Amino acid sequence: MYKRQQFVREALEKVAHTFFEALALVILVVFIFLGSWRATLIPLLAIPVSLVGTFGAFVLMGFSINTLTMFAMILAIGLVVDDAIVVVEAVEHHIQDNGMTPKEATYRAMKEVSGPVVAIAFVLAAVFIPVAFTGGTVGQLYKQFALTISVSMALSAIVALSLTPASVSYTHLRAHETAANL
Repeated sequence: MYKRQQFVREALEKVAHTFFEALALVILVVFIFLGSWRATLIPLLAIPVSLVGTFGAFVLMGFSINTLTMFAMILAIGLVVDDAIVVVEAVEHHIQDNGMTPKEATYRAMKEVSGPVVAIAFVLAAVFIPVAFTGGTVGQLYKQFALTISVSMALSAIVALSLTPASVSYTHLRAHETAANL
């Protein structure tokens, strides 16, 4: 086996290990603060969707799976979950504290947090995208790193603004229907 293959394999193992650590931390933190398994499951869906989408973008950008892209994925795991948690927390707040219906709470929460979610994605893109334009050999190496982070954050924002509010609203509606049928 080539040494390069060994490094990439170890990097993939580290990504998988970090992925499961991130999932465990998300479960713990979200459940402790929101006290709801439904609210806990939604950010868990956002992480793999953003990361699988990032791997799909590798094909479009002509990237390979290497140590730099895997390092970027490890960093991205910690970043992509934040957007979904912000949205879930905002919706849960309006449902529990303001007594709103899931649809009303989702609408109100998205009015409040859409701007910050988009701003987070733009700020991180503003930090990482200029690195992609660095010249020379070092610039070529860090181009993959920078664009991997940027793509994962863009996908995270898209998921947080579309899939996450729909999921929160749907899970609450299903819970109310189930409670009404009992």
